[in-house]
Amino acid sequence: MSVAFRRDGDEEHLEPRFEIPIPSGPNLVTPAGKAHIDARVRALAAQVAEAGDEAVITAARRDLRYWQARQITAEVPPRPAGDRVAFGTTVTFALNGRTRSLAIVGTDEADGAVGLLSFTAPLARALMGAEPGEWLPFGGKDDALEVLSIAVVPV
Repeated sequence: MSVAFRRDGDEEHLEPRFEIPIPSGPNLVTPAGKAHIDARVRALAAQVAEAGDEAVITAARRDLRYWQARQITAEVPPRPAGDRVAFGTTVTFALNGRTRSLAIVGTDEADGAVGLLSFTAPLARALMGAEPGEWLPFGGKDDALEVLSIAVVPV
């Protein structure tokens, strides 16, 4: 191949770095979720200030823009009463003969491995507003979910 058809730099071969997508809808967070967002912003701002490598700075600034947007739009709703499934409650339910407990939290707080479910998840939406003892449809089945108990997530 002729030298005339070669590029001068490898920058053109790199994948473009797009902004981290912001989930649509309200940015509801628990008090713990708000503290997590604030900590992420502080840590990333420190990383940007201390980093020497341009690639690290660029990546940290990208993450910082996301977390700053989440910090600005964060809404901590009033503490739920605990008589119905709502944002900020832990619900114990039976699904397909298996009992599980999940806390309904903000999108950035969600982590299924530790029992934190985003309020936007289909399961959370199906459970919202239910009371203990209530049977709910889910996954195309009537009476698929039985709400066993509800507790308010500790602050």
